[in-house]
Amino acid sequence: LHIPGEHNVLNAAAACAAAMQSGASPEDCVRGLDHFHGAGRRFEVLGRPGGITVADDYGHHPTEIGAVLKAAKALPFKRVWAVHQPFTFSRTYTLMDDFARVLGLADRVVLSEIMGGREKNVYGVCASQLAEKIPGCRWFPAFDEISDYVAGQAEPGDLILTLGCGDVNKCAHLIVEKLQKKYGLSEKH
Repeated sequence: LHIPGEHNVLNAAAACAAAMQSGASPEDCVRGLDHFHGAGRRFEVLGRPGGITVADDYGHHPTEIGAVLKAAKALPFKRVWAVHQPFTFSRTYTLMDDFARVLGLADRVVLSEIMGGREKNVYGVCASQLAEKIPGCRWFPAFDEISDYVAGQAEPGDLILTLGCGDVNKCAHLIVEKLQKKYGLSEKH
């Protein structure tokens, strides 16, 4: 597979089983898997400026985030950064300890403010409360601040992984741009 993670191995095995049940040969399955390089916003690598890998993932539930971070930690990166945008006040409030546990798998954690989506904050919850539960976690209200901090602190060999179903992918693109400027690279790097 061209994508990391035990969860992707299990998905590939299930896809092959279904394809073979429908008449595909094992060789067809191998060819299909060889051509599959992942889905958009699922550990999608956006760039590698200055030897720093920046990827984006749609994971926004503790189970998804845990699977992605475990896959990332199994790869040969120097450090794994989790840049997470919590989504909905109710989920953040209800699953705060679960979020803290799985985000704590990363070497560095940075949070944005919660994207409320369709909800009003009747819980009085904010991302800084989650940040307090994760040792060394940093919290910033805006993507510009996050991207400045991460681009300034990341080192060659690191993986910066943005996580969330909101618009945190915009932050990933900002990080790529700031790293390109930092290292004097063109957009193609």
